[in-house]
Amino acid sequence: MTISSIVGNKAKKLFTLAFIRRDNQVLLGLKKRGFGVGKWNGFGGKLNPNETLIDAAQRELEEECGLRSDHLAKMGVLYFEFEDNPVLMEVHVFQTSDFTGEVKESEEMKPQWYDLRDVPFSRMWPDDVFWWPYLLEERKFTGYFKYKDQETIVDYVIEETAAL
Repeated sequence: MTISSIVGNKAKKLFTLAFIRRDNQVLLGLKKRGFGVGKWNGFGGKLNPNETLIDAAQRELEEECGLRSDHLAKMGVLYFEFEDNPVLMEVHVFQTSDFTGEVKESEEMKPQWYDLRDVPFSRMWPDDVFWWPYLLEERKFTGYFKYKDQETIVDYVIEETAAL
């Protein structure tokens, strides 16, 4: 079964997720409030009206950790379905090692650099272990994850893709 056949014409809400890398490190943020509170993740969120995906990713990055990048590379698209919500989350994943600014904590996120060998997967979303290898190897990907709750994946598919 392909991801496109699974997600089909289901209602979707767009989100972005951006990761900053330097040398052998990645910047993650500890979610301090709202959906995903207590989990380490990249920086992102939903689009504002009339905002492009890249504009939203840049805005969220700056709002949540103080960094700016005009060189975000789109690496993947992830679809998340939760059993108690008929609307899928369509998350566009970006990364860069080209950024400016100083890392700062925001009301929503507490940023911290992690060595790539010490990424805290046990304190992240359970799906991250499946698609992170693609991101780290700079291979483009598409994924679908169905959750029973915020900790339990009941089904998933991940595919390497040539273009996004």
